[in-house]
Amino acid sequence: MATFLQRLGRACYSRRWLVLAVWLVVLVAVGGSAAAFSKPFTADVTIPGLESTKALSTLQERFGAAAGGGGGATARVVVELPQGQALTDPAQAQRLGQLVTELGKLPQVQGVSNPLDRSNPTVSPDLRAAYVDVRYGVPTGDITEASRTALVDTVDGAATGGWDAAVGGQAVTDPAALGGVGEVAGVVVAVVVLLITYGTLAAAGLNLLTALIGVGVGALGIVAATAVTDLQSTTTILAVMLGLAVGIDYGLFLLSRLRQELVAGRSVPDAVGAATGTAGSAVVTAGLTVVIALAGLSVVGIPFLTQMGIAAAATVAVAVLVALTLLPALAGVLGLRLLGRRQRRHVQRLRQATSRPAVAAVDAVDAVPPHAPHAHAARRTGLLPAWARFVTRQRLVSLLAVVVVLGVVAVPVLSLRTTLGDDSTAEEGSQQRRAFDLVAEHWGPGVAGPLLVLVDGGSDPAAQAAQLVSRVKALPDVAASLPGGGVVGPVPSPDGTAALVTVVPASGPSTEATTRLVSDIRSLPSTGDGAVSVTGSTAVSVDISDKLNGALPVYLAVVVGLALVLLLLVFRSVLVPVTAVLGFLLTVGAALGATVAIFEWGWLQQLVNANGEAPIISFAPILVVGILFGLAMDYQIFIVSRIHEAHARGEETTAAVVSGFGKAAPVVVAAATIMLSVFGGFVPEGNATIKPIAFALAVGVLFDAVLVRMVLIPAVLALLGPAAWWLPRWLRWLPELDVEGRAVEASLAAAGSPGRHGSRPEERAGQAAH
Repeated sequence: MATFLQRLGRACYSRRWLVLAVWLVVLVAVGGSAAAFSKPFTADVTIPGLESTKALSTLQERFGAAAGGGGGATARVVVELPQGQALTDPAQAQRLGQLVTELGKLPQVQGVSNPLDRSNPTVSPDLRAAYVDVRYGVPTGDITEASRTALVDTVDGAATGGWDAAVGGQAVTDPAALGGVGEVAGVVVAVVVLLITYGTLAAAGLNLLTALIGVGVGALGIVAATAVTDLQSTTTILAVMLGLAVGIDYGLFLLSRLRQELVAGRSVPDAVGAATGTAGSAVVTAGLTVVIALAGLSVVGIPFLTQMGIAAAATVAVAVLVALTLLPALAGVLGLRLLGRRQRRHVQRLRQATSRPAVAAVDAVDAVPPHAPHAHAARRTGLLPAWARFVTRQRLVSLLAVVVVLGVVAVPVLSLRTTLGDDSTAEEGSQQRRAFDLVAEHWGPGVAGPLLVLVDGGSDPAAQAAQLVSRVKALPDVAASLPGGGVVGPVPSPDGTAALVTVVPASGPSTEATTRLVSDIRSLPSTGDGAVSVTGSTAVSVDISDKLNGALPVYLAVVVGLALVLLLLVFRSVLVPVTAVLGFLLTVGAALGATVAIFEWGWLQQLVNANGEAPIISFAPILVVGILFGLAMDYQIFIVSRIHEAHARGEETTAAVVSGFGKAAPVVVAAATIMLSVFGGFVPEGNATIKPIAFALAVGVLFDAVLVRMVLIPAVLALLGPAAWWLPRWLRWLPELDVEGRAVEASLAAAGSPGRHGSRPEERAGQAAH
């Protein structure tokens, strides 16, 4: 692979304008397709085959529009009168009626309920509040921004004359969006890190440009894909967040190696080929790991999660292709301008020395090691090599410290609760949260998420449902203070083949008590021959969360097994993969634990600009596991491959750890800082769904890069000594992946020093252009 990538890099250098033109055509074509054929994203989260989703379909078949059938989005407008006033006042009732009429005339609205309808009133017991259910004729994703704005404006207009009004529900859920201040700040921090790392604007700009092109192609491709399939509104943000981070990082790894080769005295084409063959091999391996981990989300059998994983994996694959093709091409355009002034002067002195006709002069240059002497000295001195020496000397203390710290941070993960999210989990102060709070104050929190118990089929479904009612009333957490004891019905279907019972919990939709109530109702013994199911939005959320939580251990086992196999092939060692996986498990536990402590327990919420305590979004843990796995393996490969390279040259294990760490750590520190800034940029003002995911990824990168890969792994390798590289005889048949690019180094060394400075006429001509 290394040799192939070397040839690919040189080919892209030689045909740099063609490569640049091809990528521009791809970007324009994908962008044009997105503009011409894209459809709105959806906010609906469904998993086929669950009891609640199957029952919901049956409910819509049996009861039709009366059960909210048709698949349209809904909203709930809640109004509250001032103290001392009531809806029994004709003037207040008339004003409420006018609001109902206005809501019914809004764009895309199919129908509205009347709170004063005697057959189904929705007025609070104290007569100071009422709610109107608004039903749209289109799904959530098809509601236009104009329709959403008209609804909010109408509700705001009702909040006058002492009235309070708010609106919640699917229809007012803000779609996930990009371009906030936080995201921009994250990119700015990434640029600053690149400038500090490279010391030149040309290299930093090249790195960022290639990352943006890769993200642009990936994101626009996802938007274009909505023409053929429904995609979640968060899919693009996740892909952009991950694609931007890995795009910058992969470019950083490759461009840093390219600059090292130039400083060592290689010609631009040789340097491009060497960097693509060496660092490019690690990029391919690391990128493949991320792609497989994300695409592996399909093994859990959840359609929307599969779509998210494949979309993000495709964006990462594009980032890898850009790093391997477009970056070498643009590097060929910039040439030595990728180096700082001092570095360029150093290269010019080397070239002047090699241009002398005397054989002695050439021999003198050949005596220069593959990397400049001052670079060698820099790797043995400075903060990071000193850090490596400290960690290897205090190996046992370092190991225990990391395990204890991450173990303590991971403790809150034992309290992890997940939900699909509803008005009760919305940000405090938002329209949705205000609407929920008004409902909870005047009716009770369970009114916002009632459970629908469906009896379908059988000899007498209505009688069976009536017997069920008395048993449900006896269950804990039923809102007994409400009319009917918190249970409404049974209501028979028009054809008499089914009956519906509505159960109002005493707790909010996302509470543990309501989750237990769903389970308790399903556990009631049967009183007839009809099929009994529990559905409704709350039951669907409970079932989806249970499905995702059950899939998490399976997926974790898959990615752990993948890591063991991949790292076994890369390092031809048994213990290195095992320690890498154990470190990854510590990272995941700590990342999720910190997320639970802040977003679920409410600790230090001012740090992330969050309000309120709420469960984590259902699909966050499994996405965090998949993404962090790929990133953790990136850092493992980039650091340990350098250590392995030093050990293969004959260095003792501890010396190899210090030497390899000194080479890889500066780039990994820069890469992790960029990852942290990009992910962290989505936290302060991020979408409520994305915010916990971005936070978990940001702290996960921090924990993994700083504590696991730069403390725990060096300490463990030093403790193991030569045993770290032990491979049983019966596994030595395994193929060897040349991630370090030893074949490339050997071919360049065999070519001799003249080739290093462009011995071929066309290479000398290329150098003259720079």
